[in-house]
Amino acid sequence: MRLVTLSLLVVTALLSTAAVSAQKGLLLVAQKGEASLAIVDPEAGKVLGVVPEGGVTGHEVIASADGRTAFVPIYGNSGVGKPGTDWQTLVAIDIASQKIVNKLDFGRGVRPHCPLIGPKDGLLYVTTELDKTISLIDPKTLKIVGTIPTGQPESHMLVLSHDGKRGYTANVGPGTVSVLDIAARKNIKVIPISGNTQRIAISADDRWVFTADQTKPQLAVIDTKSDAVTKWIPLEGVAYGTAATPDGRWLLVTLQDQNKIAVVDLKTMQVVRSVPTGVNPQEIVVQPDGKKAYVSCMTSNQVAVIDLDTWKLGGLISTGKATDGVAWAAGQ
Repeated sequence: MRLVTLSLLVVTALLSTAAVSAQKGLLLVAQKGEASLAIVDPEAGKVLGVVPEGGVTGHEVIASADGRTAFVPIYGNSGVGKPGTDWQTLVAIDIASQKIVNKLDFGRGVRPHCPLIGPKDGLLYVTTELDKTISLIDPKTLKIVGTIPTGQPESHMLVLSHDGKRGYTANVGPGTVSVLDIAARKNIKVIPISGNTQRIAISADDRWVFTADQTKPQLAVIDTKSDAVTKWIPLEGVAYGTAATPDGRWLLVTLQDQNKIAVVDLKTMQVVRSVPTGVNPQEIVVQPDGKKAYVSCMTSNQVAVIDLDTWKLGGLISTGKATDGVAWAAGQ
């Protein structure tokens, strides 16, 4: 009887810890090498559960506005612009039960990739790469309600302005950025960047868009008033993922071959410091309160925790093979 009582106490304690973590927020991590999604308690630095995606991998993830559902586009087993499977589905995962609860089939291979939630309309935006479009999806029914053409191949990543009026895609192979009018659902401009570009971010005030030149160690800065590159930020190594802090002061930039992030002061547009991470840092998500950033590290299978007050590595969370996309799920 005593053993049963102790077991019940342990289970109760674990459930209580998970509930507290869910109230504060959870980290969602795409485990590309395992075709699964990890649900992580960022405070405890532990994986709470792993949800298989059905044998084919998703690279990116986003949470619904209420933090209850994770949306994972299933891209396939290829890299952007490379041979491989062209997958055509998106899965919705209930975070509390850690189960797939809905699925969208695009009807053909489109390599769906970057998902975002519209800041004003609440729609789910997903890059449908092989169609050269952004698909607009009702997150409750998983029905496609519209598309926006990008006018370019390999529109891999997307960012939306905070006012919901503009979208910007990083078009990898062409080395361009497409500017999208969200309300009109049309492509209004294509901005040349370099021979190859990757990832994309926007400043908190919607004034600047950033994308990484893959041919040189520099970051392109696009002025959203002119929709043109007006500055280049020199870096120690070739950049990849970027994320702006909510206070509008800093831009965090992953440097894959340096195993660290660079920190750009957005007042001066210069790198002012760097912080070490795990091996091969990919993507960054910043907590809504701006206190911590989480960096996926693909080769070391970890998420690096960066303290944004001290600018120090606060720890490394062990995750699954080929950790890639990361997202924040709001507390409930």
